[in-house]
Amino acid sequence: MTSPASPAPRRAAVVGTGLIGGSIGLALRRLGWHVTGHDQDERSASLARQMGAVDEVGIDPAAEITFIATPVRAVAAAARDALGHGPGIVTDVGSVKGSIVEAIDDPRFLGGHPMAGSEQEGVEGADADLFAGAVWVLTPTAATDDATYATLRGVLTELGADVVALAPEHHDALVAVVSHVPHLTAATLMGLADDRSTEHRALLRLAAGGFRDMTRIASGHPGIWPDICAENRSAILDVLDGLVQSLQDVRSVVADGDRAGLLAVLEQARAARANLPSRLAVSGDLREVRIPVPDRPGVLAEVTTLAGTLDVNIADLEIAHSSEGERGVLILLVEEGEAERLRAGLVGHGFRPAVLPLG
Repeated sequence: MTSPASPAPRRAAVVGTGLIGGSIGLALRRLGWHVTGHDQDERSASLARQMGAVDEVGIDPAAEITFIATPVRAVAAAARDALGHGPGIVTDVGSVKGSIVEAIDDPRFLGGHPMAGSEQEGVEGADADLFAGAVWVLTPTAATDDATYATLRGVLTELGADVVALAPEHHDALVAVVSHVPHLTAATLMGLADDRSTEHRALLRLAAGGFRDMTRIASGHPGIWPDICAENRSAILDVLDGLVQSLQDVRSVVADGDRAGLLAVLEQARAARANLPSRLAVSGDLREVRIPVPDRPGVLAEVTTLAGTLDVNIADLEIAHSSEGERGVLILLVEEGEAERLRAGLVGHGFRPAVLPLG
């Protein structure tokens, strides 16, 4: 008796086989996917093949998902090229989203940004566990196909990522605060210390844990930052202006010997630091939020982006299309403590959700 044939593996493509692209390839291959890799640098693509980050080098028109992991300014062209190769979904990993999403008007494209990285560079530093517990932002728009979002979110969740949906411009404003300006600040502080080390040779030898921790991100690859700063210039300048003003305020507090003022600044910072959320840990106490929705493109993007704006984590989602009429039901699983916040936000946007216990 002939045994049934094994199902064909799901197929993905990675364009750009550096640290992030290589890590995506390793993670997908561990899940049983067939991964094809392409890179302008033939050595990088070949090394990715040797390391097992991809199965083969080249272009795969049959890829279900293509991940664009190129420098930010090359993403739009690479994404359009990938969309032309086949019918699959295309996403990217760039840390700026507004300009990219604006440049690509296709329901099969969905902008993304994994908030994960490493001090390592290139595919040699690739790690299949890089995205485990990391936030992976998706930036759907009204043009995004619901199936595109649901499929990509499901795959990213399998990689261990905490998927959050944000509007592209909201994403760019936030990463300017938590990523882009901190990198520039660390680089500036490191440069200041380096300049003074020529006069005080012992200075860098005295650099202890606090200084090293603050400036660690300055060790990242500098080549990606000119594009990031160019593409997210407005948001970065806004945050830099705020930082400069805050430093001027702190300077005044120190210059005036204002002990109470200085303590207030430091206590606020300490409390805010202590309240930073830890990595995702979904409790077992979940609620089901059922949302009747019109069966039209963009409604999933609207709801999931609202959840991201409200800081509500979606543990799982399902789309139940109606067999009659033009309505369906979107089913979200969220933590009990966040369900009412999401319900109120949805009502404010004209939806009529129901919150139900599981089981």
